[in-house]
Amino acid sequence: MASKPSIPKGTRDFSPAEVSKRQYIIQTIKANFEKFGFQPIETPSFENSDTLMGKYGEEGDRLIFKILNSGNFFYNKSKIELPESIEELQLNSAEKITLEQRIELNKFTGKISEKALRYDLTVPFARYVVQHQSEIEFPFKRYQIQPVWRADNPQKGRFREFFQCDADVVGSKSLWQEVELVQLYDTVFTSLGLEGVTIKINNRKILSGIAEVIGASDKLIDFTVALDKLDKIGEDGVKKEMIEKGISEEALVKVQPLFSFSGTFADKIAQLSDLLSSSEEGMKGVEELKFICDNVADLGLSTAILDLDVTLARGLNYYTGAIFEVAAPKIVSMGSIGGGGRYDDLTGIFGLKNMSGVGISFGLDRIYLVLEELQLFPETVAATSKAIFLNFGDKEALYASKAIQKLRKENIKVELYPDNVKVGKQFQYADKRLIPFAVIVGDQEITSNSYALKNLVTGEQVSVDFEGLKNTLLG
Repeated sequence: MASKPSIPKGTRDFSPAEVSKRQYIIQTIKANFEKFGFQPIETPSFENSDTLMGKYGEEGDRLIFKILNSGNFFYNKSKIELPESIEELQLNSAEKITLEQRIELNKFTGKISEKALRYDLTVPFARYVVQHQSEIEFPFKRYQIQPVWRADNPQKGRFREFFQCDADVVGSKSLWQEVELVQLYDTVFTSLGLEGVTIKINNRKILSGIAEVIGASDKLIDFTVALDKLDKIGEDGVKKEMIEKGISEEALVKVQPLFSFSGTFADKIAQLSDLLSSSEEGMKGVEELKFICDNVADLGLSTAILDLDVTLARGLNYYTGAIFEVAAPKIVSMGSIGGGGRYDDLTGIFGLKNMSGVGISFGLDRIYLVLEELQLFPETVAATSKAIFLNFGDKEALYASKAIQKLRKENIKVELYPDNVKVGKQFQYADKRLIPFAVIVGDQEITSNSYALKNLVTGEQVSVDFEGLKNTLLG
């Protein structure tokens, strides 16, 4: 007996309706990327392993899908013999792997796998810029909408295969890029009908400055990770975690203003200026945020809100300036639906130094869930046809096909039921496909050069000429 078909954990099939809605989001994002001057690139689904490994930290490296070498490799037994130190190792038990064993295992993996599926779009983009630097005009504005893969533990909202929608500018340190990216977020979400998103912004220099002012520069990561949990565990919880990480009571007194951080963007900038007055690095961050805020305020946003969130600390391993995160409207319970930031040396990992860049990303899957929950997908976003021509025989099908040909030239989705079967079965098919109109053609319609158009929602049926048919289906 054949086994029941299935797909790997962490992957998904998408129905025609789901694909149509996803394409609607992607096309909206893509159209606005291009409106803002970003150019599309695509990179291969898999890269050389050494391009990806070591770029995401130890945790990230473990989540990279490796591809086994193909061909006759495995027929040469001597090439795949396990090193003695890991011969009996239970590879699914990370606790049992010593440093020496991990080194041996990595050597062994390198022998049987030289390629890997891309983990994100950022590192392949860095590789692309370095490899094609002589062909690129800098600053280079690129967008990329492609799937990525992570060997993660699948759970709700977390998949092993998913799309990323990224826009980046490299080769410019100008803060006008950050201003434009805030506007881009606003434009895309307004176009999708998702009004009232909050674009949170912070700056790595501000976080570094705070740590410097309280005498905890060596504990920057511990400090920011704890601060980032303020809305989850509260002020007391954050202070307790900071003390556990070795941050002094005296330092916590100095940082107290952060726990009552409120007011307008300008108010928060003023509070930060007071707090960070003794930190050169911190004041640079304040000036950068003030520049972005002042210019966005002058230009205005359509429906989004720009907010300074001093607890925002994502991507500290690589962001060097502005940090962005987009929150859905509060009526929806959803994590971030976008994020990004400024990085000073993205391409340095491949030998091209001092190439500053800034970029943002849109969370396609979460945006989909938000639009679905708020019922914001337009009714026109559907995979189905606008009308189906019923089939009463070859003569009628030919007459119908001539009309179908002309309607398709008007970009109207129409189709012919392929078989001359009972009309009830054809209506049933249209109903299950949620097709709103049926076009009925018999001898009378052919003789009078007309069409019987039936609204399958209301049941109303009218006789129309071709122009009437076209105008109704366009409406």
